[in-house]
Amino acid sequence: MTSNAILKQWINEVSELTQPENIHWCTGSDEENRQLIDGMLETGEFIELNQQTNPGCYLHRSDPSDVARVEHLTFICTSKKEDAGPNNLWMDPDEAKARMRDLFEGCMQGRTLYVIPYCMGPIDSPLSRCGVEITDSPYVVANMRLMTRMGSDALARIEREGMFIKGLHSIGELDPERRFIMHFPEDLMIQSFGSGYGGNALLGKKCHALRIASYQARTEGWLAEHMLIVGIENPQGETHYIAGAFPSACGKTNLAMLIPPAEYEGWKVWTVGDDICWMQPGEDGRLWAINPEAGFFGVAPGTGASTNPNALESVKSNSIFTNVGVTADNQPWWEGKDDDVPVTDWRGKPYDPEVGPAAHPNSRFTVSMKKCPSYSDKAEAKFGVPISAIVFGGRRERLVPLVMKSKSWEHGVLLGASMASETTAANIGAVGVVRRDPMAMKPFCGYNFADYWAHWLSFTDRASNLPPIFHVNWFRKDGEGKFMWPGFGDNMRVLEWIISHIKGEVDSTPTAIGGMPNASDINTSGLDTDDATMNALLEVDPQAWLDESEQIREYLEGYGDRLPDQMIAELDKVVADLKT
Repeated sequence: MTSNAILKQWINEVSELTQPENIHWCTGSDEENRQLIDGMLETGEFIELNQQTNPGCYLHRSDPSDVARVEHLTFICTSKKEDAGPNNLWMDPDEAKARMRDLFEGCMQGRTLYVIPYCMGPIDSPLSRCGVEITDSPYVVANMRLMTRMGSDALARIEREGMFIKGLHSIGELDPERRFIMHFPEDLMIQSFGSGYGGNALLGKKCHALRIASYQARTEGWLAEHMLIVGIENPQGETHYIAGAFPSACGKTNLAMLIPPAEYEGWKVWTVGDDICWMQPGEDGRLWAINPEAGFFGVAPGTGASTNPNALESVKSNSIFTNVGVTADNQPWWEGKDDDVPVTDWRGKPYDPEVGPAAHPNSRFTVSMKKCPSYSDKAEAKFGVPISAIVFGGRRERLVPLVMKSKSWEHGVLLGASMASETTAANIGAVGVVRRDPMAMKPFCGYNFADYWAHWLSFTDRASNLPPIFHVNWFRKDGEGKFMWPGFGDNMRVLEWIISHIKGEVDSTPTAIGGMPNASDINTSGLDTDDATMNALLEVDPQAWLDESEQIREYLEGYGDRLPDQMIAELDKVVADLKT
């Protein structure tokens, strides 16, 4: 139980509404986790994997209609529709609460109501924020234990501070027609019904750490971003921390756990976070960042020895796999993992490559960050890590260079606001469609994008030593449709250039769209990438960029009167430079 009167009253109200058979307050203990796992093995929610090769690992198969985020059923419920903005689906808060109340009424009969106190970020950090998720899913409890600082310590902090985000979740009947994810930023509250999928059900993740936190951050003067945090240590022992925004399933986890190429002897890469970054101005004028999460909820397909060996090593034990295939000796398997052959697919049916992949394209692994070989103990640093650079990265086959530096903070905000990427299997809908995804926050910003960009622009008054902003594109293709840049571990070469530029060791050539490296300053030792390819990777086509600029203008102007004038002013400067 709790000494917090508001929490106690809320639990009583939810219990009265949902009518559970039992109420369980989660402590996060090993014994509690063992009991939950045993219970799920008994009901079939968990399937035990090979405990010799994968000790402590289990498989969960979700309903085939419940395998990804449902952006078309995700709402921001603010009293004024314009506060949610055209980037969000909006519903009147009173209507949303009434609709959800009808869904939640009696939904936990015969089930256990789990109370999950959790902390997003290091338990003693002033940058962290707490929440409480109520759920009827033991699968959610097991995942939240890996993804957050969950249990008694979090409850103690909530009781000390009195502040927490309210999250109410039920799997309901897993009926797609009775599925909603509602966010009430003004009430600091989340309600989710009808889905057991991670992004819809693990309310500490996208719902709290991005949609609600972004609203909180604007109010309190910080940034909640869909970004990795990675530390790059050079042979001299200097470490620079980079925050990077990439849309889901576009290589963000791979970059966060990057292993330097053989040519980079003495260099080390440290993983602080792979998905979410909270940044706040420090007393020294720099932005300091924490990763609010404690684990990885990574996309499994494509994760292999050649693409992300650190991730592969991380999930060898004490991991939860969702919607992957299984081999004859009961090991988890997905496309890109190894040369083994699965016998069952993600639905539990005999594997037939003619029917479909063994693992769902959005299948996942959940594991504690501390299992990662490149894990940095700075992930638990009370005040976070100082950010040396911010990197935005989309997925573009043409047009966008391998790397460029913004001309200023304001121009960097324009770069982030206008970035576009191809949609992936992490989204419901068509795959491969290019869409604007500002700061990789399109599905996650909890309020009007115009106000969000204004908040970003305001940091020139909030911090005296802001990090430079860069844009990268690992996915440019040649005329034959082949990738021009090797990617994966070789992305270290671009990060080295960024760090060298920050330190003043290499220069950049000004262009209309930003500062471009001299091709010879990017280390290509050991690659078969020739000079012509490097020059093509850094090529700027003025006419194509003029066309792109008009599309950017049309997109930005769609935000109406709330759009900061500075955004169009920055775009006008780019257009003027392109024309000259």
